[in-house]
This record gives sequence, structure tokens and C-alpha cells, in this order.
Amino acid sequence: MAYVSQDFKKEVAPVVKALLKKYKLKGSLSVHNHSTLLLTITQGQINFLKDSPHKYISINPYWLENSFSGQALEFLQKAVQALKASKYFDHSDGLTDYFHCSHYINITIGKWNKPYQLI
Repeated sequence: MAYVSQDFKKEVAPVVKALLKKYKLKGSLSVHNHSTLLLTITQGQINFLKDSPHKYISINPYWLENSFSGQALEFLQKAVQALKASKYFDHSDGLTDYFHCSHYINITIGKWNKPYQLI
């Protein structure tokens, strides 16, 4: 069963904050439903929403290469690795409807009530 503790979030936070600083982005890290580590990017110099008519999006970490390129792709790949950290495992088997991983990760660009600000 996927589980994320506040202690694990504190362990991952310095790496994520350094990554945000390196790419000149602002964001926050939170735990959602005790199972998901959520990174929300609120503003920055990377245009994640190039072709999207929306003001916010949720990132699918399994399809990064199909949806992003350049600096956006580079940042998101590093962010996914940082959120997984060293304790990540995934022994899921979708064919048998068996899901077992250390935790889920989610990256959002903006929020429904506060869109991403490109500066």
C-alpha cells in the first residue's frame, strides 16, 4: 500500500527546493491523502503551457517525452527522480489488477484557482 509520511516529505524537500531554485521556479511540496507526494509549480520562467488552452495542468510522469521538450522536459525528468527518492519501488501489475508501490507522485503546473504565472 502506498504511503507517504511527513518525515519522508521533509527528507525529499531540500532536493526539490534546490531543483526549483536552479530552474528559477516557485512551488510547494505537500502530501495528499497519505499516499501521494505532490509538487505544485506556481510560477517561473519555463513555459510549460505552450500549446495548452488551460491555465493549469496535471503532469503525467509516464509521458513526459511525448508532452514536453527542452528545458521543461529536463526539469520535469529531474523533478520526478527527486520525488521518487531512493526509497521508491513499484511492484504493480496492471494486468492482474495488483498495485503495490512505495508512494505515488503528482506534479501540477498551477492550481485551478491560481493559474501558473510565466515571468
